Formats: sequence, C-alpha cells, structure tokens
Amino acid sequence: MLETPAPLVPRATPATLDDVAKMAKVSPITVSRVINRPELVSEKTQKKVRNAIRKTGYVPNMLAGALVSQRSRLVIVVVPNIANRAFVDTIGQLGQRLAQARYQLLLSQSDLDASGESGLIDAILARRPDGIVLTRRLQSAEARDKLIARGVPVVETWELAEQPIDTVVGFSHEAVGRAMAGHIVERGHRRVGLVWSDDDRATRRRLACVEALRAAGVEVVACEFERVPVDMGNGREAMTRLLKAGVPMDAVICSIDLLAQGVMAEAQAHGLRVPEDVAVMGFGNLEFAAHTHPRLSTVNVDGGRIGLRTAELLLQRIEGSLGRGVQVEDVGFSLVVREST
Repeated sequence: MLETPAPLVPRATPATLDDVAKMAKVSPITVSRVINRPELVSEKTQKKVRNAIRKTGYVPNMLAGALVSQRSRLVIVVVPNIANRAFVDTIGQLGQRLAQARYQLLLSQSDLDASGESGLIDAILARRPDGIVLTRRLQSAEARDKLIARGVPVVETWELAEQPIDTVVGFSHEAVGRAMAGHIVERGHRRVGLVWSDDDRATRRRLACVEALRAAGVEVVACEFERVPVDMGNGREAMTRLLKAGVPMDAVICSIDLLAQGVMAEAQAHGLRVPEDVAVMGFGNLEFAAHTHPRLSTVNVDGGRIGLRTAELLLQRIEGSLGRGVQVEDVGFSLVVREST
C-alpha cells in the first residue's frame, strides 16, 4: 500500500537556503549547485535536495543572485497585442529555449504610438532585463537611443529593420507584397480589390503589392482599410461595402488571413464562387487557412523558427559569444497556393 505524503505545513517565515541544507543533510553550497548547476551534483543528491526544497517551500532569491552575478535572468518581449495570433509560435519557441537556459520570459503588451514608447522603454530598462525582444519596430528615435545607450542585447523580429538597434531576425514585408501581387498576376486577374489593416508592416506590404500590380498593368479598383486588431467580421464588412458599391473585381488580396476568411465568406454569401468569380488571397498561413472552403491561398512565415533563432542569437549576445556589430538574419517566407486563387 502506497504511503500518503505528509501534508505541507505553512511556515511563519520564508524558508532559507540553510533550512533546505539542514533538512537534506548537505552543505548550503550543494543546495546552491542543485539549483544553479545541477549537472555538477549526483542524481541521488539532487533528488534529496529537491525533496527538501518541496517540503520547506524554499524559493531562491533571484534579486540577491542578480546583485552578485549582475544578471537578472529576465528577458522582456514586447508585442503590440497579445491577441495577435501571428506571434503565438514565436513566443512559444522563444520561451521554451530561454527556459532551457534558465531565463524567465516576461511579456509586455504595447500598442502605443511613438509618443508613449520612450516611457515604455524606461519601464522595461528599470527591471534590468538581460535581453529585450521587440516584435514591432520602435517609431520613437528617443526610445531607440535609450536602448542603444544602455547596451542591453536587443533582437528586433518579424521584419528586416532598415536601421537595426542590435540584432534582427525577420523577413522583408516589401518582398511579401511583391510576391502576393506576382501570384495574382500569374493567375491572370486584371481588376483587384484590397482589404487591408492599417498597421505599419501591412502598409509596407500593401505599397509594394500595389506598385507591382500596376507595373504589370493590373488595375487596383478599390482598397478598404481596417483598424487593427482585425478579425473575420472586419473582412465580411469590408467585402459587403465593396459589393454594395458595385466594384467590378476578379480578385481580392488581404493583409492577413483573418480578413481574407471574412471576405471569402461574404462573397459566398452573395452567391459568388471562389475562385471562379473572385479569387481571394491572405497572409500569415494561420491554422484555419488550410481548412476553409475552398482552402485559402496565403503567405507562410515560420514564426516558430523566428522565435528559436531569436532565442539563440539573444543568448549568444548575453553570453558574449556573438561577434560585435549588427547581426541580421533573413528567415524568408513562402507562398502557399491553394484553391482560393
């Protein structure tokens, strides 16, 4: 018959490292090694110490450790909006790799304009992070200058910054826009409508897309703008406006799959066949894109790879093993051609 573990009794004061050492009958140095360098301690001793940690409820004092090592073991990731599905794989892989290296990831949501970025950076730097990951380019020169002056390792992701702060892992949004246009042109479409979000990156994709379409002699008949964050409903509403206006078009290109899903649903609700009457294309290759009817043509960006490479390069920066100077890694993208075009 299995013995039931004795219930843990709340302590009046927080347990100390010495308390753990006494219970495990080892030295405080051994407890410290189990916590910080377990590979230096036998499995038997690790098990004994970890059992003592559980029973005492001991939690290492990270602040004290940071004062000694000058490391907070904290990485702060700034995202415009945590509801943005595009960043899920990136943050997941980033967090897992950092955890393996015993770094804690702290997520900061910020959809601030340039005027609020300087204060945000002040608040981040006040926490003394060992590294910072930006999933959106800073618009404020003052905020950028603060990061450069502090010298904390920074990785900018999800785009190729024109003037990098430190390290970059991303892809060219202009190249994406041209590729989207090229695919629609190859399919023989001549009158194209756009349904687009109004954020900076989407705007750069749109400008490149429109330029490429016009260079190929394709007419851009209308453009509906949607404020971020967007969803399927925004796409339906935009397509409704285009159809009510009687805009003749044989294809619709969207800035993201969520809008494309809505555009396609609304087109079908009005009796239009996709792609026979109107082709629809998105961006992002979100999970549902392969399961719509018809399946959605889109652009795939490997967010998980961005997260993993960001973590690897950031850790190298923190440990000092990455060469000096700006580092740029282009992860590229790929067209995913499905039935909607």
